[in-house]
Amino acid sequence: MILRTFDRSGRERWERQLGLEPCDLSRLVFNSEVSRRASAGQATIDEVWSWVQSHLSLSNEDLAALRQEFFAGDRLDEELLAYIRRLRPRCKTGMITNAFPDLRRWLQDVWRIAVDFDQIVISAEEGLLKPDPRIYHLALDRLDVAPQQAVFVDDFAENVAGAQEAGMRAIQFRDTQQTISELETLLGGGG
Repeated sequence: MILRTFDRSGRERWERQLGLEPCDLSRLVFNSEVSRRASAGQATIDEVWSWVQSHLSLSNEDLAALRQEFFAGDRLDEELLAYIRRLRPRCKTGMITNAFPDLRRWLQDVWRIAVDFDQIVISAEEGLLKPDPRIYHLALDRLDVAPQQAVFVDDFAENVAGAQEAGMRAIQFRDTQQTISELETLLGGGG
């Protein structure tokens, strides 16, 4: 939710060109067996795209174009990031993400937002995926925070439920303003 697809037009263009249903391309990239393995650290990002290429019978040139356009509409939520930055040092901040093995490089070197978090727990590095309660406990341990002191935010209901099962307070992200408002209420203002 910190990085979201604000413009789906590139993906939609590819879906029309390939005769796919709306959102099929995202499902192929993020919800295939190989992508789940990549999110658990058992496959590489190149293996994910190789599977997509094979599944869609794409040429090398088409695959390269698709890879570039697939993420072209993604943007960082600068308003949410600014809020997270304002929480520090009053609050510890952490990120728990189901992501492919290359995410840390993007967080550090491309988007340069890794510094905004005290801890970043990436599923591919840990071999654990949300909503497994163990990934939440891992983040809590690294932050040295008790579950009842933490507030977890995620856009997927199952991940929110996993955090609650781990003893955390949790908010389901619907939009930036709603999330900030709910966080302010739980944290007692001051963000």
